[in-house]
Amino acid sequence: MERIVEILRDLEAIPSPSGFTEKIIAHIESLARQAGITTTRTNKGGLVAGNHPQPKLVVAGHVDTLGAMVSGINADGHLSITKIGGPVLQSFEGEYVTIKTVSGKDYRGTLLLNNPAAHVNEEVEKTVRKVENMHIRLDAEVAKKADTEALGIRIGDFIFFDPRFEFTDTGYIKSRFLDDKAGSAAMLDAMLTLGAEKLKTVPVSFFFSNYEEVGHGAASGLPETAVEMLVADMGVVGEKVEGDESSVSICVKDSTGPYDYAMRCKLAELAAKNKIPHKLDVFPLYGSDGSIALIAGYDIRVGLIGPGVSASHGMERTHLKGLNATRDLMLAYIKETLG
Repeated sequence: MERIVEILRDLEAIPSPSGFTEKIIAHIESLARQAGITTTRTNKGGLVAGNHPQPKLVVAGHVDTLGAMVSGINADGHLSITKIGGPVLQSFEGEYVTIKTVSGKDYRGTLLLNNPAAHVNEEVEKTVRKVENMHIRLDAEVAKKADTEALGIRIGDFIFFDPRFEFTDTGYIKSRFLDDKAGSAAMLDAMLTLGAEKLKTVPVSFFFSNYEEVGHGAASGLPETAVEMLVADMGVVGEKVEGDESSVSICVKDSTGPYDYAMRCKLAELAAKNKIPHKLDVFPLYGSDGSIALIAGYDIRVGLIGPGVSASHGMERTHLKGLNATRDLMLAYIKETLG
């Protein structure tokens, strides 16, 4: 298994919905430090890694994911939920989950439609999948609210969906939360490829944000000396877009507006020059940490790349070729623009 896939597998094994990212940030921090790369945490828990004192370029991705939280304990002892980010509930229905209590104890369960048995509910196929119509069936012997409270489960407990990571013999990576653990894996592999000594002379840092899915990941915490930001986030695969799972997508525009023209031209030029499979694309229903940074007032130029990811915010899939293409384009841009 290639290192980039091992990195991604390990990231996927760590639950990290927005607001619960300490463990995954600590994991990345440990990887960097073992490689001799300096890290600094932001006040709200993101991570900056790099050895240059005045980085001009910041490569950014997010390690927070979609998820859910307990919003209530129902009369039958099972759980109502509120979404973190925008998971597509039709896809997440039937998924196994872990409920993490404040005391640290874990319980298992399943996301289900209310009254889900087809033998008693003839409307089961027609019911709209929304949080008001769904619940977590708790794998504990509960029959009333007090039973669940006695387990220590409370409103506000985080709910982790199983990622179901799989690397196929045909090169596909199937998993939830490839948005943006795939981009983060490409960043980590690029960072380790450059190594500690090179990173002392190359003015680049790597920023792992932890609140992108809820809209404020890169609103703060970027190095003050940065003038460019290269975002590594998922590329969109679907109708009316060009991206595919075996290529790196170069986003020219998303819902917030166009990305920096000079950066995207340079990225496309380098991809062609280095024979990296790539697609230029417009993402109509999309925003990124780059968008967030610009809205927050950072005076930086922003470009966006990422491996093509199928079925975003559902049961996602990409390919090893897309991961490698993202890492290779990232490295090409760093070497070409920073020396």
